[in-house]
Amino acid sequence: MNDQVTLYTNPQSRGRIARWMLEEVSAPYQTEVLEYDGSMKAPAYLKINPMGKVPAIVHRGEVITECAAICAYLAETFPQAGLAPTAEERASYYRWMFFAAGPLEAAVTDLKVFGMEADAEKQRMVGYGSYTAVLDNLSNWFAGHAYVAGERFTAADVYVGAQINWGVEFGTLEKRPEFIDYAKRVAARDAYRRATEKDDALMEKA
Repeated sequence: MNDQVTLYTNPQSRGRIARWMLEEVSAPYQTEVLEYDGSMKAPAYLKINPMGKVPAIVHRGEVITECAAICAYLAETFPQAGLAPTAEERASYYRWMFFAAGPLEAAVTDLKVFGMEADAEKQRMVGYGSYTAVLDNLSNWFAGHAYVAGERFTAADVYVGAQINWGVEFGTLEKRPEFIDYAKRVAARDAYRRATEKDDALMEKA
């Protein structure tokens, strides 16, 4: 069966996360670059992802969207890379991957993009509570653990690492020592460097 993956992306998007994961698992893949307000909203792509967003991957005729799902899917589909969690790592792996996909992204978007944060009375109605609570929770974890699942890099570190690395670089996250140290660890990986070089090259051509 053909194992080639098609990656639909834009170098100025979360598609960088999906490419990084593809490089980590050494999956054979081809890249389809889409343009905002152009091919990303065209009927052909909307059949793949009706949201008109990237990234999306197609593998064996199946579509996978959402970066956390793409990371988890590729880790399980290419087990030889060793990035899926062991039984002992599974709880932390899923906990923090989906913490980043839910509370972290929502808190950052609300405060840093829209300038909104619920007051103390309304925080019980917000899944993440407060931006500070989210950051405290995450930084406390990395104060005692090198990676998401403990002391070993897994697919969850691609997703969580990308968010923290981006947040520290562009100021949507506080530059806490735990975040800075973790971002340096994940950005030092060969697969991260390869993926970054490929996306940066696409930006230069644009």
